Amino acid sequence: MDIEELLPQEPEGEKKEAKQSPLVSLEKDLELYADSIREVGIEIMVEGISANPIFIAHQHVVSIGELILNREELNTNWTIQASTLEEFVEKGIINPEKKALFLKSYKKPEDFMCVFVIVPEGANFIYYPYKPRK
Repeated sequence: MDIEELLPQEPEGEKKEAKQSPLVSLEKDLELYADSIREVGIEIMVEGISANPIFIAHQHVVSIGELILNREELNTNWTIQASTLEEFVEKGIINPEKKALFLKSYKKPEDFMCVFVIVPEGANFIYYPYKPRK
């Protein structure tokens, strides 16, 4: 599956906003969402679904993962969906031969959220740290 297949085509004539990095608004939303994302990640691991939760951040409609935080309902910029390493391999986003390499770079899910960020220009993985629990 190609990344392009995950994204709908942009409607023509849609106004482009001033070019500010989408990561600025993403960081703000991840800060807001962090506790909820952490809870879902822990649930995925405790229930034995996967040891490697992956969260998808997007502003369109994507066909991977389960919706957990809807930007329209929360009046934010990014929607978050929960997925797993296994689903990413199954859908061909992570090549099965590269799974071990991915796992080497995968950070401890108790400390970092693994986020697959999808923007019109492409997609990439980032690791966003959770704030230490007090």
